[in-house]
Amino acid sequence: MPDRGPWQPDRPLFIGIAGGSGSGKTTVAHAVLERLDGSVALLQHDAYYRHQPHLSLDERTRVNYDHPSSLETELLVEHLETLRSGVGVNRPVYDFAQHLRSDDTVWIEPGRVVIVEGILVLAEDSLRSELDLKIFVDTDPDLRLARRLERDISERGRTVDSVITQYFASVRPMHIEFVQPSMRYADLIIPEGYNPAAVATVVELIRSRLHP
Repeated sequence: MPDRGPWQPDRPLFIGIAGGSGSGKTTVAHAVLERLDGSVALLQHDAYYRHQPHLSLDERTRVNYDHPSSLETELLVEHLETLRSGVGVNRPVYDFAQHLRSDDTVWIEPGRVVIVEGILVLAEDSLRSELDLKIFVDTDPDLRLARRLERDISERGRTVDSVITQYFASVRPMHIEFVQPSMRYADLIIPEGYNPAAVATVVELIRSRLHP
């Protein structure tokens, strides 16, 4: 899909923040969001994991959730187009313990800035072409694994064994195949996760585009 061309000041600015699992991209996204003036919308790519109730829980746990096919990116792109038109969307809520979408949704108002965050945000052509500014958070693998362990155990009800097994079975191979190569599409690379100076640079870059 071809790029949309130069961003125009009369439409929302779409920003993609990608990086490996545990890289700190979510922290960066929230730090940028908090520092921006005006209306900002945030969408997480992993809220769009495919809903597969026809599979048993055991079958769902064996799905490769680090492969692009596990995500309903086409729905996210549709939602971005809707937000671009000035209309809000109902963003899915994903239950990471059951590997199913919840019946709940989160209403996302259209914003002057729309941030899209996820490991594969820059790996998908259809999604990448929606973005006006592409950022990649590049972090050491050992640190990413430690952060993933902490997050999945405390926030997603996972066990240490399940997190480590998944890391070596799918997270690491998919990072090498899809995530790390997508860094070449980034307009800006932030090293070693959250970096206050880099975040400040991103915020100023966004402000300069919003208020040329």
